[in-house]
Amino acid sequence: MRIVMLSLLLLLPTLVRAQITLQAYRDSVYQRSTRIDYAASELDRSRAELGRAKTGFLPSLSAAGTFTTDLRHTSAGERWSFSLQPRVEQTIYAGGAVRATYRRAQAQAESSSEALRQTWLEVRYAADVAYWTLSAMQLYVAATEEYVDIISSLYDVVDERYREGYVAKSDVLQVEARLSEARYALVDIRNDYDVAQHRFYNLLGEEQTTHDKVALGNSILDSMAMPVRVGAEELLLRRPDVARSGLAVGIAEEGVTIAKSAFNPRLTASIGSSWQTYSPNVGGRTYLDGALVVGVNVPIFHWRERRYAATSAEAGVRKAEADLSQARRDATLEEADGWSDLTSSYSQIRSSLHNLAIASENLSISTFSYREGQATVLDVLQAQISWIQIYTNAITARFNYAVALSEYMRLTAQQ
Repeated sequence: MRIVMLSLLLLLPTLVRAQITLQAYRDSVYQRSTRIDYAASELDRSRAELGRAKTGFLPSLSAAGTFTTDLRHTSAGERWSFSLQPRVEQTIYAGGAVRATYRRAQAQAESSSEALRQTWLEVRYAADVAYWTLSAMQLYVAATEEYVDIISSLYDVVDERYREGYVAKSDVLQVEARLSEARYALVDIRNDYDVAQHRFYNLLGEEQTTHDKVALGNSILDSMAMPVRVGAEELLLRRPDVARSGLAVGIAEEGVTIAKSAFNPRLTASIGSSWQTYSPNVGGRTYLDGALVVGVNVPIFHWRERRYAATSAEAGVRKAEADLSQARRDATLEEADGWSDLTSSYSQIRSSLHNLAIASENLSISTFSYREGQATVLDVLQAQISWIQIYTNAITARFNYAVALSEYMRLTAQQ
C-alpha cells in the first residue's frame, strides 16, 4: 500500500503548499545577490558617465588668480599685487568628438542595462536549479527510505521463514546483502540532500542553522505545461547578449569618429575678464578689463597618425561586427538545443510514469506471491530493484524537465 501511495505522488499533481514558494525564493535571491548588486553598480556608473559626456555640450566657467608679494622693496609702489581672471568658454566644434562621446556613452549605458537584465536571468536560473534540486533530493530521500523499509520488511519475512525451515540460509544472506546496500545508498542520498540544502541557503547569503527539511511550496511533481516555442526573430530581439553585441558595434563606430576627431579642426569661443592691480602697484589701485577670444586649432601634419588611429578603430568595428554575428549564431543554436532538451525530458516524464505503474504493480504481485510461496526471493529482489530504478528515473525525468524549462526561459529571455 505504501508503494502505491508513493508512486501516486509522481502520477498526480501535488496539492499541498508549504512555506517557501519558487517565486518567493527567487525574490529573496534577487534581493541578496551580489551579482545583481555588481551589475546594478555598473549601470549606475555608466549612467553617471553619460551625464558627464552631456556636459561637453555646455559652456564651462573657470577662474584663475594670482597673488604676488616682493621679498625686497625695489620701487615706490606697493610690494604686493594680484590678478583674478574668470572665463566662460564654449566649444563650438571639436571635430565631432563631443557628439560621438555622448552617443557612445548612451550606448554604453544601454549595454549596462542589458547586462543587468542578463544577470537577472542567470540569477533566476541559478535559483530555479537550486530549488528544483532540493525538491528532487527530498523525493530521492523519501524513495530510498521507502526502499530500505521494503527490504527490511522482506528480510523479516525471509528470516522468519528460515527459522521455520522453509527457506535456505542463502536466501537470508541475499536479502541481508541487499538491505546493507540500500542503507549505504541512503547515507549517500542524505548527504546529497544536505549538499542541496547548503546550496539553497548559499544563494540566499545565509548559513544553514538547522538540519530540518526545507518546506517547499512548489515541487517537481507540480504540473508544468510545455511553453510555446520562440521564433528566431523574436529570440534575437529578446536576448540581452545579442543586444549588447549590437550596441558594441555602435560603440566601436563612435570610437572611429572620436579617433579621427583629434585630427580635425577645433573651434572654441570664450569671454573673460581680468581684475588686477596696476604694474607697478602704486597705491593699491586696480582696474577691470575684458576680452572675447575665438580660438582655432588646425592640425596640419602628424606623420600619418590620423590614418593609423582610424585604421585601429575601424578594426575594432569589424571585430564587434564579427562578435555580433557569432552571438546571433550562438543564440539560435542554444535555443534549438534548449528546445530539444525540453521536449525530450517532457517525453521521458510520460514514459517513466507508465513504466512506474507497471513496476509498482509487479512489485506488489511479486511480494504477495512470495508470501504465498509462489515466487522465489530472487523474484522479489529483482522486482524491488526494478521498482527503485524506475521510480528514481521518474524523479529524474521530472527534475530534468523542470530544469530544462527554466533553462529555456533563460535562453529565450522570458520573464
